[in-house]
Amino acid sequence: MSSHFPKVETVTPRSGKRLLVGFDNGVAKVYDCTPLLETNAFKPLESESLFRQVHVDPHGYAVIWNDDIDLAEAELWRGGVSAAGQRPEVPVG
Repeated sequence: MSSHFPKVETVTPRSGKRLLVGFDNGVAKVYDCTPLLETNAFKPLESESLFRQVHVDPHGYAVIWNDDIDLAEAELWRGGVSAAGQRPEVPVG
C-alpha cells in the first residue's frame, strides 16, 4: 500500500540550508536540510555552491543535487513546514 504525495513543481534554495518547495497542489513548504548534513550521504551539501545547484526531478518525484544526492517528494512533503505567504520562484532557464 502506497500513499500519494503531491509532485514537486519548483524548488528554491534559501539561506540556512533551507529549501522552498512548491507542489503541484498549490502548497508551498520550507524544508530544513540542516539535520541531513549530519549524515555522510548529505555531508557534501555543506558546500553552498553545491546546495544552490538543487533542481526538480523532471517527473516531480524528487529534488536533485547530483547523481548521489536527492530527496523524495514524500520526505519534502512530510518534513516541510507551511510556507504560507512565501511563493516559490519561477526556475530560470
